[in-house]
Amino acid sequence: MSSNYIGKNFRFTTWGESHGPAIGCVLDGVPSSIKLSEKDIQPYLDKRRPGQSKFTTQRKEKDKVEILSGVFEGVTTGHPISLIIKNEDHRSKDYSEIKNVFRPGHADYTYWKKYGIRDYRGGGRSSARETAMRVAAGAIARKVIEKKIKKKFNIYGALVQIGKSKINYNNWNEKFIDKNNFFSPDKQIIKTWEGLIQSARKSGSSLGAIIEIRCNGIPAGLGEPIYDKLDSDIAKAIMSINAVKGVEIGNGFNCVNETGISNVDEMRIKSGKPYFLSNNNGGILGGISSGQEIICRFVVKPTSSILSSKKTIDIKMKEKIISTKGRHDPCVGIRAVPVGEAMIATTIADHCLRYF
Repeated sequence: MSSNYIGKNFRFTTWGESHGPAIGCVLDGVPSSIKLSEKDIQPYLDKRRPGQSKFTTQRKEKDKVEILSGVFEGVTTGHPISLIIKNEDHRSKDYSEIKNVFRPGHADYTYWKKYGIRDYRGGGRSSARETAMRVAAGAIARKVIEKKIKKKFNIYGALVQIGKSKINYNNWNEKFIDKNNFFSPDKQIIKTWEGLIQSARKSGSSLGAIIEIRCNGIPAGLGEPIYDKLDSDIAKAIMSINAVKGVEIGNGFNCVNETGISNVDEMRIKSGKPYFLSNNNGGILGGISSGQEIICRFVVKPTSSILSSKKTIDIKMKEKIISTKGRHDPCVGIRAVPVGEAMIATTIADHCLRYF
């Protein structure tokens, strides 16, 4: 694997497998003299941590991060920062029955075809366990953004749809997002989602989800046209997350329902400064941030690990029937919220280092 890193000026490389002894990452490009400790990273990892509710996987991991290098006397040195998290609750025996069988919808078959070998224990390198280190990198990215733009900003995500059930945007309450198990901004939809998840679990199935990320306080000018546009880098970062199958910026695919008259973001002057009358383009024009709120949405497919029996094949090219046992998210999109936040934070941090 030669693509274990992402970013240019702010770059991080992740390592480790789902059922290995540990996972970790190495960050390069972090400026010196930034105050940093494990306490700055842990809250974001706690937000993603599995086993916190009955609506996610019951794998119990403390996800306690340890800084191994790049920090001295509480500040960054400007050298590579190495982070590690020990794996504690891996049950490899859950996968022993399917070590020669490909789970449909997973990377089992493609990894085997590419490398001639695969780690069947929870998917190994292709497991969503790897995303814990992205969240850790995202926490440090926020510190870099803070240092560079020198003003208040906010990057936060919310779950806006599970299955066919969407939130009511008129009920959007940012303060409620971190007060429920779904990262929902709409209090009224919680009971509906609880019923959907429980129903999917009982039927041996799973559900997909849509996550929305909003970024406030990001200055105009970030982005490198033509081929390193801010939105194209955001799309790449988000698409690299496990199970993500679609990304949109601003109005996204809904633009097809608009016209040039209704979709254009008109501009005026107020107190000597430009402002926009709408934000259909999601805060990015020509691949460069406009200073408006950056809005990104992405869809996460239904979890492929389900109890219902499905048709598949094995490594001897024999047809098989499989039912995936173990501890799996009935809707993996729930825990994708902090991962999406992290990937956008690292992308913005990368472009901050290029611009300033």
